[in-house]
Amino acid sequence: MSPDLLFFFDPVCPFAWMTSQWVRQVCAQRNYQVEWRFISLRLLNAHIDYATHFPPEYEAGHTAGLKLLRVAARLRAEHGPAAVGPFYQALGTRIWETDLDVTTRADRAVVVQVLTGLGLDPALADALEEDHWDAEIGAEGESALALTGRDVGTPILQFQPPDGVAFFGPVISRLPRDEDAVALWDHVVGLASFEGFAELKRSLRELPQLRALGVGPDVAGAEQDWHAGSRRLKR
Repeated sequence: MSPDLLFFFDPVCPFAWMTSQWVRQVCAQRNYQVEWRFISLRLLNAHIDYATHFPPEYEAGHTAGLKLLRVAARLRAEHGPAAVGPFYQALGTRIWETDLDVTTRADRAVVVQVLTGLGLDPALADALEEDHWDAEIGAEGESALALTGRDVGTPILQFQPPDGVAFFGPVISRLPRDEDAVALWDHVVGLASFEGFAELKRSLRELPQLRALGVGPDVAGAEQDWHAGSRRLKR
């Protein structure tokens, strides 16, 4: 069955995680099919000097994301595309809904815990250090950017692939209630479906309501200015 949506994610992007949770709310009510695909922030920024252009924790975080995508790529190769969604869900819950430190997100012990919890072979965690998956991950990210242009981040969504329109986002910091999730979806799809629509944006973002970021479910996160969609210190 062809998917209704392609969702390109990096597992260390908190905004991708928030959007993925909203998409899952919608899928539960609309019976949509999602194909989860890869885009690596570390590979997208391979040409950038992290030491001078990003906050100090970003290189470790983006590198962890690439390593985790290697595991997802091997999992897909051995078990098919349908295995990626449950892996991302379990992994994202471990990363974002606990107090896991950014530097330990790609630790083998963490990945093994996620894999075994899904009934999968813990040896899949070997892929953390298997850089031969990087070409596949990089090519998939480039395919996403070919749909949107390059001045974007994660997530990227393509509606009604292979010919439907694709956009970066939507970026959300709070999860809607179940009864509001579909209404938000319909608004987003309505905008995306208009052939002349290109962008609706503000650079101010709240920190997402995620335990890993110290923001509770009933608290508005601190507002930050994401220049051109990133936290880069220099352009």
